Amino acid sequence: MVASTETRRPGRSSLKALDWANFFLADVRDGLGPYLAIYLLTSRHWEAQNIGLAMSVMGVATVFAQTPAGILVDRTRKKRLFSIVASLLIATAALLTVTVPTFDVVIVGQVMMGVAAAWFTPAVAAITLGLVGHKPLDKRIGRNETFNHAGNVFAAIMAGVIGYYVSSEGIFLLLAVMSLISSVAVWQIREQDIDHDLARGDGQTEIGRETKSGWKAILGNRPVLFFALACVLFHFANAAMLPLLGQRLAKGINAGASSAYMSACIIVAQVVMIPVSYITGRLAPQGRKRLLLLGFAVLPIRGLLYTMTDAPTLLVAIQILDGVGAGIFGVLSILIVSDLTKGSGLFNTTQGAIATAVGLGASMSNAFAGAIVQHTDYKTAFLTLASIAIGALAVLWFLVPETKPV
Repeated sequence: MVASTETRRPGRSSLKALDWANFFLADVRDGLGPYLAIYLLTSRHWEAQNIGLAMSVMGVATVFAQTPAGILVDRTRKKRLFSIVASLLIATAALLTVTVPTFDVVIVGQVMMGVAAAWFTPAVAAITLGLVGHKPLDKRIGRNETFNHAGNVFAAIMAGVIGYYVSSEGIFLLLAVMSLISSVAVWQIREQDIDHDLARGDGQTEIGRETKSGWKAILGNRPVLFFALACVLFHFANAAMLPLLGQRLAKGINAGASSAYMSACIIVAQVVMIPVSYITGRLAPQGRKRLLLLGFAVLPIRGLLYTMTDAPTLLVAIQILDGVGAGIFGVLSILIVSDLTKGSGLFNTTQGAIATAVGLGASMSNAFAGAIVQHTDYKTAFLTLASIAIGALAVLWFLVPETKPV
């Protein structure tokens, strides 16, 4: 090992580059999200079911790519190079979506984004662990997420201004530009500051030399499996809520106003996530589970509140709860996986496997909710998703143990 697995001292330039990488990867790693739904609804006049299908394609592609991506992150020392390639794929897909906006091209573009997006979560977490070690990981992941959400606020403000004053297509160009800038930031992280053995979960211990394959080790770990189940249900309930809200707000108004409302929804949530992520990173050493329970509990409340008003300002305000839940989950999901895999050398492989399950839940969510709206209404869709969120909370509460280091 290059240094202790507990604490390392990377160069300040690498840590600053990691900050900026997280800032500009904010919208890059999530793709176009709800903006795509608005664009397809208001500019291309797609039906709700086809919009749900188009948005699900990215998630399905991520499902198939996520576990191989996690395995590759564990095995490769070219994490920066692959991150840059993934960013360029997303930039290309964004440009194709607006320059050749046919059904087939949009679908292919979403597949490209899904494959590329699969790389970022395990890669950024691995680079972070390889830079700082296990002991400072709580605060550093909180800092990563803080910069990530700040980047989302910046991107949402820019997208709202561009969508309102220029065109919806300009939002896709913004995504392409952020992809290019994120590539520069990633390259500024010094290769010699990354301990690649540590980045895979410190596989030098006895547990790391076990005879089980990576898959058998993961499938035989009950806490990992129950945590994955809770994450699947949480994201199945959560993923479709914002796109559905965007479509609901877009009814009867023009594309520019729709983009502005969507930006307001995202800005409210992301502004809340900034302090929530920071505080979660600070409080995480005292216990993971109780914080994550809070993050899970706000989701069914949010779904219920969406059905109780039609006022755009109130619907946007409800996004405060999204900020609380997502801010907590973004930090703790990485830390819990790190806790459960420390010493195994399977940190990123396990992240990839869980992200595959999460991506499956998220991708099916959009298609599922789109079908409900097509045959019933938005209120029924929100109540159904809220019910699923209650199931996620129950799994976390009763079946997932506390994982904080003793």
